[in-house]
Amino acid sequence: MKVAVMVLNFGEPEHATVEEVVPYLEKIFMLGNSTLGAKATDEEMRARAHELAVRRAPGLIEEYQLIGTSPNNAQARAEAHAVERELRARGQDAYSYVGMQFTDPSIEDAVKRARDDGAEMVIGLPAYPICGPTTTVAALAQMRRAMEALDWDVPVCEITGWHTHTAYIEIRAAVIRRTLIENNVDLSEPRTKLVFSAHGTPMHYVRQGSRYVLYVEHAIAAIARELDVQDYALGYQNHSNRPIEWTQPDITEVIANIDADTVVVDPCTFMHEQSETLAELDHELKEQAEARGLRFVRVPVPHDDPRYYKLLADLCEPFIQSQYEEAGFRPCLCRPGAYCLNSVVS
Repeated sequence: MKVAVMVLNFGEPEHATVEEVVPYLEKIFMLGNSTLGAKATDEEMRARAHELAVRRAPGLIEEYQLIGTSPNNAQARAEAHAVERELRARGQDAYSYVGMQFTDPSIEDAVKRARDDGAEMVIGLPAYPICGPTTTVAALAQMRRAMEALDWDVPVCEITGWHTHTAYIEIRAAVIRRTLIENNVDLSEPRTKLVFSAHGTPMHYVRQGSRYVLYVEHAIAAIARELDVQDYALGYQNHSNRPIEWTQPDITEVIANIDADTVVVDPCTFMHEQSETLAELDHELKEQAEARGLRFVRVPVPHDDPRYYKLLADLCEPFIQSQYEEAGFRPCLCRPGAYCLNSVVS
């Protein structure tokens, strides 16, 4: 059976231009308008999204200019190619397709390519370890809508959260250990603190039942246990471009108030380097920390770890073989019809 593995990601503009950044932001703000319960017509929401995008674009363009270009899309392509190679090396007739929520290639384009290539089965694999409403859930919903628009009816398997996978915890802990060694840092020192930085989400989703915050806390606790660390902090990378309540504490507040001399910051929910790691953490947060006299050490995202590619193939293979229940997958509590490794987490 010819299997299409849809590797779904957020996407970022690859060039710091108005022509790329404004449409990207418009799509993000349109998603926010629709999912945050905006009371407006489609035309009004589009106009509002455009207004917000134009207002936000200069600041984001500055961030992209600061980091040169976002490597997110290139890393996502490398990831998809590696997963395809791994699955085919195992004898699976599998092909990977990259689909981005907010940039090209879009999820709709990826679905059409897979259909045109004659795929007989689809596996939706969002490249987000922790299931979130605007990432994992939204990406899979977008994939399904694209398939329905093409009237393409083949078996579909959707994979949501997988941060409880042992290999994932080991990969995250390993890159932290390597960073400590490379920077001559010891987490057992009382004036050194491990700080996890997670992507923020509007509290609206949490109050509606999203388990994202629970999953973040569960993931970092597992990583800390693997490192034998009891004392750590968590902060969220929130966006202040709209007057809505976000997850707390904000990472900037954590750094402003932390009692330490050295902070080791791990972007625990990210699996690709992007503006939120390379600009927000490596420049903005680092400057804030150093202004306080703190030594700032940032843990890289293990996007190119060979074990990570194997892990993604390990997530897909049980669905190809119809053995996902034996592999520990259960019906997802966040997206009906999908399967995850987190639904047993209370």
